Amino acid sequence: MSLATPALRTPRLRLRPFADADADALYALHSNTLVMRYWDSPPWSERARAERFIAICRKVADEGTGARVAIERASDGAFVGWCGLISWNPEYRSASLGYCLDDAMWGRGYATEAAHALLRWAFDTLDLNRVQAEADTRNVASARVLEKLGFVREGTLREDCVVNGEVSDSWVFGLIRREWRPSAVPIPAR
Repeated sequence: MSLATPALRTPRLRLRPFADADADALYALHSNTLVMRYWDSPPWSERARAERFIAICRKVADEGTGARVAIERASDGAFVGWCGLISWNPEYRSASLGYCLDDAMWGRGYATEAAHALLRWAFDTLDLNRVQAEADTRNVASARVLEKLGFVREGTLREDCVVNGEVSDSWVFGLIRREWRPSAVPIPAR
């Protein structure tokens, strides 16, 4: 069963399926050591990784296991990053949320705004009961985004990642349908 990747709009952003033309911006994002410092994999060192990522996004949609969208600023079409729901399980009515934004876009509320739009779509379209997310315990900004969205920190995965020889812990966050507040995320004026 396939799952159509949504095209969504917020006051400041457009969320859309990835296009082949996104490969350069996607590679720049995932090869940035600052952006990738808390990820469970090292920065990309070859542009072909971006092309594979886009192909995987399409495969995930074709298989019906999730949706990843490119995020662009509505005012000028600038690539902001991406947001996605993967591991969708219709039987358990659950999925996992992830996002990655260009460091030049940090601190503007874009991650919260994009994730909120995708969550609204997912709760309405996929009839989710639970969404899970993980964040490196050193990534306080990402934890704040999740908390603004209504996620609750449920536990810590100790030493679950080793990247470039560095061991790190992750927090596990959960958002349950009955706690979801579809209109609760304020959008900053900028």
